[in-house]
Amino acid sequence: MTSDSPAHRPGPSSRTKRLLGAPRAAATWRSYGYLWLMLLLAPFALAYVLATVLFSTVGAVTVVGLFAAGALVVGGRSWGGVYRGLAERLLGAPVAAPPARRPRDGFWAWLGGALGDAAGWRALLFMLAALPVTLVGLVASSVFLLLGLGGVTYWSWFWSLPAELAMDDRWHNPAGLAVVAAGGVAVLVLWPLVVSAFVALLTLLTRALLGPTAAGLRVAELERSRAGAVEDADARLRRIERDLHDGTQARLVAVGMQLGEAREQLVSGDTGAVGELLDIAHASTKDALTELRELARGIHPPALDSGLAVAVETLAARAPLPVTAHVDPALEEGGRLAPAVESIVYFSIVELVTNAAKHAAASRVHVLVDADSGTGGAGGTVRIRVRDDGRGGAVVVTPDGSGVRSGLAGVSERVRSVDGTFDLSSPAGGPTVISLVIPALRAVAPGARRTAAGGRA
Repeated sequence: MTSDSPAHRPGPSSRTKRLLGAPRAAATWRSYGYLWLMLLLAPFALAYVLATVLFSTVGAVTVVGLFAAGALVVGGRSWGGVYRGLAERLLGAPVAAPPARRPRDGFWAWLGGALGDAAGWRALLFMLAALPVTLVGLVASSVFLLLGLGGVTYWSWFWSLPAELAMDDRWHNPAGLAVVAAGGVAVLVLWPLVVSAFVALLTLLTRALLGPTAAGLRVAELERSRAGAVEDADARLRRIERDLHDGTQARLVAVGMQLGEAREQLVSGDTGAVGELLDIAHASTKDALTELRELARGIHPPALDSGLAVAVETLAARAPLPVTAHVDPALEEGGRLAPAVESIVYFSIVELVTNAAKHAAASRVHVLVDADSGTGGAGGTVRIRVRDDGRGGAVVVTPDGSGVRSGLAGVSERVRSVDGTFDLSSPAGGPTVISLVIPALRAVAPGARRTAAGGRA
């Protein structure tokens, strides 16, 4: 348990200074100016919303009206950008933009996408919801500001007021004027709190209605991870193509040439060199088969033929440093995982153990693979936890302009490509703990495939 030392704990005097200094702080006046700018935008925003509603209802009977309604809904995104810009520049509250609209071919497809644009409608809703908050907030904060300033300076101008507007004469003495001034100071001290309360409410509306939704962020993350998976698959295919072209194909061409030469020797009756040519062709064929096996091992490792548990235990036994591995037997109670999931789990563990040996100067690695309570049926997750006692300080290096990335970035992309999660904890000095969570997709039995195929008309 830790506690703040007296040197770091703010004292009453510092809190009092901040409270009394708030009315003069630049942040308070920026927030107050933000309310004024929101009020200046309000009439135009209200007119825009009313026009959108009008074209969406009355104008919906014509194609032109529908087009105008769709354009206005999409235009709400631009309004959202204006409000987000104000919040960032004046309040220091950046709000991420919602995902961009997907382009659609054809007028009717565009119209359907425009009228169904959730980000545009949410921006219009913000314009409506922000109007009363802005009005009430600006009126309340202005009243506090004017009352505070008036109370503080009342002693200097009360004499110029008509008798019916001035305070009771009993206050027009040094003691009474001091009380009025003190009340003005109190109101001025409260004024920043009133401004902050309404600005905080507007900021909350901005984040809720003008930022990306949780579903939108999830879709964007899935699209990004899918794109990374496609790039990885494309790179893997290019590597396989290059290896086949430069290695296996060259060997098979050589085999063909050697067999052709042997045939010519047989036709000409010179059988002395045929045996040697056939031996060379046979050796080249074996080398080609070996290369093909190596390529296949990169696609689906043979270690997984006996299951994930055996593969992980074999990996631990052959690792260049002591590795303690445990795979929960419940993981495969509902059947083996899908081959793609098994490969992701296996290759991720291989990469993490290799990183611990090469870069972390670790002396021991612990690997834990288990399942949550939902993996016995549909759904569920596989959880992988790899911990090493190395020097720590590991970071995920994302691809730079040259396409270079760290092994951890590759693991992260591989896991996210199936909607998994990647979590890294690696303080300086260690230990490094990497946790992966992957959906536990199950392999489909051949009989189930036949049943499903037979059930389709």
